[in-house]
Amino acid sequence: MDIDSLIDALIEREGGYADHPADRGGPTRFGITETVARANGYDGAMRHLPRDTAAAIYRRLYWTRPRFDAVGERAPSIAAELFDTGANMGPKVAAAFLQRALNALNRGARDYADIAVDGRIGPATLAALDGFLRRRGRTGETVLLKAIEALQGERYLRLAESRPANEAFLYGWLANRVG
Repeated sequence: MDIDSLIDALIEREGGYADHPADRGGPTRFGITETVARANGYDGAMRHLPRDTAAAIYRRLYWTRPRFDAVGERAPSIAAELFDTGANMGPKVAAAFLQRALNALNRGARDYADIAVDGRIGPATLAALDGFLRRRGRTGETVLLKAIEALQGERYLRLAESRPANEAFLYGWLANRVG
């Protein structure tokens, strides 16, 4: 799966304009919040945010900048999950899920060294991913994906428990984002 397909699927899933009263992000279009749109040079009405502007933001902020593209060269299904999770929770959160899962799956640092959980994909994280994939192969990619999705689901539950207004979104998050 390439980034264009991932962006198309995400935009389709996010839909058009929304301004849900319980959403702290305020008005969105194609899943892009007004704050993110403004920070990236868009100054028009959110109802009219062009699709190609949203796609460019997704590519830059949620694929290239967090280095999910480098993950995709090694483990495409992991990169796709990180992209989707990053678009919904922030790239640092998604990257931290990967780092936590890699640390938990390294068998006490016997397969590769523990890495810092800093939410940044750098040489150490990529080396750990390479070590994991060398040790566990493609079936390992499936297990790593499950671990990341478990962390994601737990975070959604915690968000709903800590802020009752988020319960309005929990079903959709679990149905459309996890698994």
